[in-house]
Amino acid sequence: MLPISFKDDIPALQNKYYFNYGGQGPLPNESLNAITTSWQEIQRLGPFTNDVWPYITKEVINTKNLLSEICGIHPKRIALTENVTTGCVLPLLGLPFFTGDHLLISDCEHPGIVAACKELARKKNLKIGILPLLELSNKNNHDDETYIAVLKLIDTNLQKNTKLVVISHLLWNTGQIMPIELIAKKLREHSSKPYLLVDAAQSFCHIPIKDACDKADIYAFTGHKWAYGPEGLGAVALSARVLEESNPTLIGWKSLKEEEGIYVNNKNPFHSDGRRFEIATSCIPLLAGLNSSLKMLRNEGSETERFLKIKNLSSILWEKLNQIKNIELVLNNAPPSGIISFSINGINSPEEVVTHLGQKKLWIRVLEDPKWLRACVHITTDITDIDNLVYALNDFITARKSF
Repeated sequence: MLPISFKDDIPALQNKYYFNYGGQGPLPNESLNAITTSWQEIQRLGPFTNDVWPYITKEVINTKNLLSEICGIHPKRIALTENVTTGCVLPLLGLPFFTGDHLLISDCEHPGIVAACKELARKKNLKIGILPLLELSNKNNHDDETYIAVLKLIDTNLQKNTKLVVISHLLWNTGQIMPIELIAKKLREHSSKPYLLVDAAQSFCHIPIKDACDKADIYAFTGHKWAYGPEGLGAVALSARVLEESNPTLIGWKSLKEEEGIYVNNKNPFHSDGRRFEIATSCIPLLAGLNSSLKMLRNEGSETERFLKIKNLSSILWEKLNQIKNIELVLNNAPPSGIISFSINGINSPEEVVTHLGQKKLWIRVLEDPKWLRACVHITTDITDIDNLVYALNDFITARKSF
């Protein structure tokens, strides 16, 4: 019997053409089975017994070690979270900000982190500036040109009292990659040395991340998108200065160095490593699921090999879409990642397109701001998937023109 391929082990990919990896990746059977097996083992040992704690501790350590290997940092710099938003917000809210401090946020950030920053600014009387990255989408998007333009924009928009810069590693709407290492270097040279918060929702297990992860102050990611893992589990990589300077803002027993003696006047009761931003009881079987997915990905090639495959597939899709009249691609060149955003001339409701494609078992999504359509390709995408999407979009446009 031939071994089952990675794609064949994913139930969600057997009955549809899936292009929503940037929203949520499908879960392999092997990972689903790992979750179930972990639940069963915990119940066999007893969910709250002396026998279960070594098993739970081992699962946590194994997961952090695997994540630290992918991120290229020490496990103590990692905190396990539920998702990207909590990974961003929990350390962010504990940073030392003062009235009048300036926050610089790109205009390509997810609404969740933008809302958190606006609420932080309201509570602490901070000022918010917008870094206009969206304007770069209609220019040539070769890496070097994009990087130069991004650094120039940051230079223009940094202020003397800028204390935080918020920018995604891979922009969720345009698919452009930001030069996080170069941005971090520029911020270290700035007089106020702003913290660098990076939303890594679209970059983890999609593009190489080691250097960026190491240089950012807060680098938050999730397992449920490009990593093919379960929802409800993510992590955040933290710099040494964030671990030293940010106080926990949502506190539970996991944050504490020890539970006993909490009533004693202990001025520093919290862990000094990433655990200071972990809160309380979490779902241990999800760790087994994510571990399984990450190991399966590793079997599909190195980080670089997988990324090159994704870029090749996205270039093919971009080229085919570019040949369809009335499709307006967001980027003027083949995309640097697996994200392809576009609009259709004459279509006022892109939701209509998603509904039409969904009836043909093709799934893309609508972005809310800007109102674009977005398709994502991954290593489990193939030419048949791409051709079916292109044919369906072409048929939709042709049918609309006939009315």
